Amino acid sequence: MQRVPRAPANHSLVRIDETTKHEVLAKTDIGEYIGSFVQLRKRGNDLVGLCPFHGENTPSFHVHPDRGFFKCFGCGAAGDVIRFLQLRDNLSFVEALTVLAKRVGVELEPETPQSARLRSEKESIYHANEVATAWFHRVLLHEREGEPGRRYCERRGLTAETIAAFSLGYAPDGWEGLVDALTHAGVDLGVAQRAGLVKAGHRGGYYDVYRGRLMIPTRATTGETIAFGGRIIGDGEPKYLNTSTTPVYTKGRHLFALGAARRAAQREGAIVVVEGYLDCIALHQAGLAHAVASLGTAFTPEQAQELGKATGHVFVCFDGDAAGQAATAKSVDTLVRAGIAARIVTLPAGEDPDSYVRTHGADGFRKRLDESVPWIQFKLDRELEALASGFTSAAEIARRAEGLVQALPRAEWDRWRVYVASRLGLNIDDLRKSRLVLAPAYYAPKGAPGAAPQARHVMPTVSDTLSFERDVLAIILEEPALLQAYRDRIPADRFVDPHLRAIYFALRERAEAILQPAEVFAVLSEDGNATATLAAIGSSERSNTVRFADTTARRDFLDRLIERFAKDDLRREFSELDARVDALLETGQVVPADLRAEHARLAAVLKK
Repeated sequence: MQRVPRAPANHSLVRIDETTKHEVLAKTDIGEYIGSFVQLRKRGNDLVGLCPFHGENTPSFHVHPDRGFFKCFGCGAAGDVIRFLQLRDNLSFVEALTVLAKRVGVELEPETPQSARLRSEKESIYHANEVATAWFHRVLLHEREGEPGRRYCERRGLTAETIAAFSLGYAPDGWEGLVDALTHAGVDLGVAQRAGLVKAGHRGGYYDVYRGRLMIPTRATTGETIAFGGRIIGDGEPKYLNTSTTPVYTKGRHLFALGAARRAAQREGAIVVVEGYLDCIALHQAGLAHAVASLGTAFTPEQAQELGKATGHVFVCFDGDAAGQAATAKSVDTLVRAGIAARIVTLPAGEDPDSYVRTHGADGFRKRLDESVPWIQFKLDRELEALASGFTSAAEIARRAEGLVQALPRAEWDRWRVYVASRLGLNIDDLRKSRLVLAPAYYAPKGAPGAAPQARHVMPTVSDTLSFERDVLAIILEEPALLQAYRDRIPADRFVDPHLRAIYFALRERAEAILQPAEVFAVLSEDGNATATLAAIGSSERSNTVRFADTTARRDFLDRLIERFAKDDLRREFSELDARVDALLETGQVVPADLRAEHARLAAVLKK
C-alpha cells in the first residue's frame, strides 16, 4: 500500500518561535531548494516534475515558488519547504528546520521542557502502538493462541497478502499477553494505558484491553499507528471495541485506510466510503483500493475535510438496511457542506459491501458504482417516499423538495424541479410557488371566523453550501494583505468546518505578520494537516479557471459574503419569529399585531 512518508519518532532539543520560522522560510527559495533534489520544469507560474515520494511516469509534483509550497497530485504529499525536507529525509519538524536554518545562517534556541514532554508523549504512544501491532500480527500468523483468528480470517476469505497489507492481528483470550510483550519491549505501561492498550487493575498492575478479537490497526495518513478496532470472534459484546480518544487519536476525525486509498483515488477520480473496517478491507482485496471506512454511523465535518484533501468526488456505500440508509442521509449533508460531490450506492436490503463484493466480485460492485445516483436525487427520493406513509401531503413534500432544490446551484434548479414535479404529478410552476409567504389573513387563530385554511408556508432556509470557507482561504493565499482589511468583518465563528475555522483563526490572529503568500504557510508550519489543506486549496485555485482575477474581484466576493452573513442573520431572526407564530397558532391563540407586523417586515426584506 502506498503511504506518504512520515517524519520519524526522533527527539530534538530546540524550540521554534514565529520569528525564527518566518526568517528561515523567507531566506529559503523553495523552487531552488527542491530543484536541487528534483528535476523541475516551468509550467506557467509553477514548477513541475516527477514526485520524489512515490513512483510515477507522468509528472504530478507541483512547486509554487510565489506562494511557498509544493503539492503532489499523485500521493497527496504537500506543504512548505520544511515539510519537503521532513518527508525527503524522514526528519522531525525541528530537525528539518535545524538543517534549513544552518543552511541560511539562522540560529535556533533550546526547546522548552513543556513542549518536549508533549512531543515525547505522542512519540511514546506511537511506539507503544507499533509494538502492539507487531505482537498482534505475530500471534495471528504464528502462535497457537492465534488459531481462532486464523479460522475467522479464513471464513471471511481474507488472503495472506491482505492480512499483511493491513497488519491484521489477533488478541488472544489471556489477560496479560500484551502487557508482557510491551514490558519486554521496554514500553512504559502508563504510556500504554494512555494509548488505550491496557488498563490498571484494582489491586495494582495492568491487564489487556483487547481479548479474543481480530485486531485491525488504524494508521494516520502519515503512517503512524494511532488506534485499533477489535472485532469479537464468536459471541460477545460489543461487536467492535475501538480505541477511545487519546493524545494521538480523536474519534470522528480520521478515516480508515485513507493513506492507502489516496493514490488509487487519483487514478479512479473518486473515493468509495463504507461503514466498517472489514467492508473496506474486502473492497481493497477485490482490487477496489480507493475505499475508506468512516468508522461510525455517519460522517463528521472533520472526516469530510480529510476526504476533501484527497478528492472532490465520493461514492457513499453504507449497509442496505434502514440504519445504513439513515446514516447515508446524515453523511450526505456533511459531505455537501464540505463542498464534496457525493453519489449514493444502493445495496440490496441485508447486504453490506463486504458480503456483496464476496458474492458478486469486483465487477458486480463496480456495476453498483455505475448505477449510483447523485446525492440530490437520493435526498429527493427519500422525501417523495414519505408520501407512501399517508401522513405527509403532496404540498408539504413539494415545499421540502423546493427547499432542497434551492440549495443547489441555480443552473440545476429547473432540472430537479422537472424530476420532482413528474414524480408528484404537479406542474413545475406549482413547485416554484410552494415557498411563497402567505398573506396576513393566514395568521388568524385556528377555528376563528373567516380564517383561511391552516396551510402556512415558510421562507427558504439558509443554503447549506459552505464553499465560501475555502474561497476565503484561497483569497488570503492570493493576496494576504486583504486579511487585515477583512478580519474584523469576517469572524472565525462564521466558519462551520472546524478544521478550516482553526486555520482561519490562526491566520486572523497573526494578520499583521502576514504580508506575503509564503508567510501564510510560515504561521502554520508546525501543523502538517493545516499546511496540506492550504496547499490543496492553493493548488485547486491555481489549476482551475481563475475565479478572482484581481484585487477588485476578491474584494467584491468578500463584500458579497459579508452581505450574505447579514441576510443569514435576518433569516435566523425570521425563523425564530416564525416558530413563535407557529406555537401560538397550534394552541389556538391570536397572533398579536406587532408580531404579525414584524413577521411581515422580515418576510418582505428577505424576498428582495
